[in-house]
Amino acid sequence: MGEHAEIRVVHRGGSKINFRQPVISNDSRFLLCASGDSIKVFSTSTEECLHDLRGHTDLVTGVLLRPSNHLQVYSCSTDGTVRLWDFTDGILIKTYIIGHPVYSLYGSANHDGVLFIVTDKQSNKGSELFQLVALHLPQCGDQLVEARELSAVLDNCSSNPEAVAFGRLGEYLVSAKELQLEVHFFKKQKSFRFFLKKGDKKGGRNTFTCVACHPKDDCVATGHEDGKIRLWRNFHHHREYTYTTLHWHHSAVASLCFTPEGTNLLSGGVESVLVQWRYKQESQRDFLPRLGGAITHITVSPDGALFCTSHSDNKISVIQSCVKVSAVIQGLVKGETVRTDLVVDPRSKALVLNGKPGHLQFYSLHRDKLLYNLDIVQQEYIHQSGLEQFEVVKAAFDAAGSWLATVEERKQKAAELELNLKLWAFDEPAQSFVLNTTISAPHEGQITAMCFDQAASSQTTLLVSASRDGHFKAWQLAAPALTEEDEGPSWSCEFVGAYHNLVPECCCFSPDGSLLAVGFQEVVTLWSPTSWELLSTLSQPPGTIRDLCFGRLSCSKYLLGSTTSKLLCCWNLLTCSLEWSTSMDICLLLADPLSDNMAAFGCQAGSTDLFVFRPSEPRPLFSHKAVCSGSVTRAVFAPREVMLESCEESSQWLNCSQLYFLTQHMDLLTFTTKAEDDRLHASSKQLVVDDSVAMTPFYLLLGKHQDQQWKNRELMSSESAETALPQSSAAIRELLQTPAHVLPSTSFLCSMFVQSLLVSVGDPSLGEENKPAEEEMDSQKEEEDSEGEMEARVSRPEQAPSGGPAAESAAPTLTKAELRELRRVKKLDHSWLTGLLDS
Repeated sequence: MGEHAEIRVVHRGGSKINFRQPVISNDSRFLLCASGDSIKVFSTSTEECLHDLRGHTDLVTGVLLRPSNHLQVYSCSTDGTVRLWDFTDGILIKTYIIGHPVYSLYGSANHDGVLFIVTDKQSNKGSELFQLVALHLPQCGDQLVEARELSAVLDNCSSNPEAVAFGRLGEYLVSAKELQLEVHFFKKQKSFRFFLKKGDKKGGRNTFTCVACHPKDDCVATGHEDGKIRLWRNFHHHREYTYTTLHWHHSAVASLCFTPEGTNLLSGGVESVLVQWRYKQESQRDFLPRLGGAITHITVSPDGALFCTSHSDNKISVIQSCVKVSAVIQGLVKGETVRTDLVVDPRSKALVLNGKPGHLQFYSLHRDKLLYNLDIVQQEYIHQSGLEQFEVVKAAFDAAGSWLATVEERKQKAAELELNLKLWAFDEPAQSFVLNTTISAPHEGQITAMCFDQAASSQTTLLVSASRDGHFKAWQLAAPALTEEDEGPSWSCEFVGAYHNLVPECCCFSPDGSLLAVGFQEVVTLWSPTSWELLSTLSQPPGTIRDLCFGRLSCSKYLLGSTTSKLLCCWNLLTCSLEWSTSMDICLLLADPLSDNMAAFGCQAGSTDLFVFRPSEPRPLFSHKAVCSGSVTRAVFAPREVMLESCEESSQWLNCSQLYFLTQHMDLLTFTTKAEDDRLHASSKQLVVDDSVAMTPFYLLLGKHQDQQWKNRELMSSESAETALPQSSAAIRELLQTPAHVLPSTSFLCSMFVQSLLVSVGDPSLGEENKPAEEEMDSQKEEEDSEGEMEARVSRPEQAPSGGPAAESAAPTLTKAELRELRRVKKLDHSWLTGLLDS
């Protein structure tokens, strides 16, 4: 079974929010940033994600506020489109098809109807040359528009968005690349180029890293690799330009930004310090230190009230006028490598992996939000290159999520390896893990694998660790003694196992906890956890065992393993023989805990392929060639909050769990189906106005009242087809719910709206029974509305769809004389009857 177009690889959860410069709305209430293939809209006060703008099919590379409408935003992507959004309501307004990948996006108020984008040069697709072109937006009412009118502005520019800036509200454009600074004037259609030398006598590195333009003066600020900032002036004439040099940063300047009034210049770099320079008084500087990570981008709100810094640890800090940090939006922390496996916390369903140095991060994939960090090392991290410090290398949870085991190690150049095995107990009141036991030097060598017994029927909690010292150890949780009432449960070593002085590389428990499989280089051994007896060894072709994985549910009798000799082997545990094997270079093998499916990532020709299969069947359920470039380093099956109901055999493996995997470029990817994409896209179109209203008693009463109104309307519409008014149509409902600022003009909508309110005389929705009553309606219609309802009830005692059994057995229609008599009786004074009842 081959690949399926309905399943695709996406960035969903854990994407970088520091990939591009964020954008702050005009009122400083919202912060927008590119995150994978979507745009996230955060509240600057609550830090919550309000909207997730989805529509792009590839990486979003730029976000830009629309100059002519402060409630709308443009976005560009490598999928070759530019999209226009209403970010306050999360609505996609228009899509412009460019046809080429777009790497950055710019605009100005002086260029109405024109955007500036950076694309690769079509004549040099493989040479990574980029050009800046003007995109003329077609003026039409269609939602999907082809925008092919492009005109070149700069022939050679950088794909880094920080290297291009507009000056004086768009009068000129500045581009920096390597050692060249280019200024392009739009009115004169002339460009001036300025060059710097590779290095001065002191060995400085003059390469441009970023550029910013003063909003009012003709001044350009450039950042350089050696930490210097240059202020360029008089660049209208090629030979009369001057620049002054500022220097505080000891490393490359990552970002520069002027405040809206031009009174200050902001700069940042690896020092994690936001520097504020006074314009024309550069000797006066203000600092905001200890921001937690290297600064990659700096943004200022249009009103100058908020500053925003993006950091290398996938974090965005919201700062109030360079005084204090008012909010922190933290994404999934991504370092250079992930030493631990990707594991899922059974309690919170959060993804757990390395976070800040010496920490584990608990990240909610469903909410796409960091829950908290757990300090494992519990030592202050010293930022010094070349200094060896403790690192968290292993993490594992038991089945209930009550215990967490971690391994931390430090290897000095001239000293032995330092190891600590720590056991953490979950504390219900604190809703976090608390250190219970620390075991110093649990092994004499590096720990290669660690796993808990995940069987729900196990009487005791059991942990197994394997090491390069040739042993594996079983650690058991013992209940506290009766005499030691103050002490809690403790851990102790129950068994030490070895096999012919071979090094154990991997280990795993069977789902029912009856077997422990340990791979000693080329030999697979099976042990009984109850008696610690060596039950059997499994034969296989030569090659060191990389991964071992037991089958689950209907495939529980199988054990699978991958070897360094590019083989995937499957053993039958009932016969202790090799069931099947196939030639495949498997870099990662894992099982879905909620089904009998397995996933195998295979490396081939510089990319990674995925195969999903059952151990009992010889054919894969799903395969995907080249899910990513390079190798997949970590992967995990995460349980879904809401199960899918896919009937296709190729996508049924995604019903219970979602497969996440981490590439060598630290991108967290997953698989999604077309049905899931459609559901998310439909939910993003729903307007939830009440989310922005404060939770007050009046709001609760209003919400209940609105809910009751909707229930009454639904009940009335289900009781009778005649009550389905034109206003209840989907078109009218959409018109009434759509915000006014995104609607067409009133003159355009008026005729359509009035036409939709008119009811045709021959409308089949009006029953034949109503026609006699309609003929009798005259100038007394307003007084006899209630009478009409009574007439309808008398004439139709049982309501059912036309042609149904109730319609066939309905009572005959009243004659005109009977209707007149009925009206006369109803108009009589019946107050005397009320008096009799009261007496």
